[in-house]
Amino acid sequence: MSQRSRTRGRIDAGYDNAPGLALYSGCMTETGLKKSVAVFCASADGARPEYRAAAEELGRALAERGVGLIYGGAKVGLMGAVADAALAAGGHVVGVIPHVLVDLEVAHDGVSELHVTSTMHTRKALMAEKADAFLALPGGFGTFEELFEVLAWQTLKIHTKPVVLLNVAGFYDTMLEFLDVCDREGMLRGNRKRLLVATTVSEALELCGV
Repeated sequence: MSQRSRTRGRIDAGYDNAPGLALYSGCMTETGLKKSVAVFCASADGARPEYRAAAEELGRALAERGVGLIYGGAKVGLMGAVADAALAAGGHVVGVIPHVLVDLEVAHDGVSELHVTSTMHTRKALMAEKADAFLALPGGFGTFEELFEVLAWQTLKIHTKPVVLLNVAGFYDTMLEFLDVCDREGMLRGNRKRLLVATTVSEALELCGV
């Protein structure tokens, strides 16, 4: 199967009778890639051009390193930018998206594989299962939630995969200061350093182990 061929997997009963569709479980294509990184980021471009530029650089870098991209499956904002850049550089891109967003017509039709899930929870579980590391770009509530969930799972020893924050143009400076406050106040139980922080794409991928 070529890198640009597409597999669609759905788990929602409403799609069960659609031709050529299978349950997502176990249906991700065996690509021969060394590793894959799950990228969490915004469905908006944000106020600064640096955010989109970083997403595009990340997508290209993953493809050039032979590392797969797993992301939220949308064609808009930073999500679309990282996917398009990886695809343009010959990379393998797996999108995982809940059907509610497909119905809103934001799903990326050109990714290597598109897996459609019934819920946001299932989406996150599938991304977490298949990724070898997690990397967050600038984003909003959804990105924050995804980032902190995989961090919480790591502290609970559910996984041991790297969790990396790419702090583009100081976007996360105040959040990192708040985490320092949480640490000083004894709320993080010594886990503050589990969140690895980078300021360049190259540094972020090194921290991801790819």
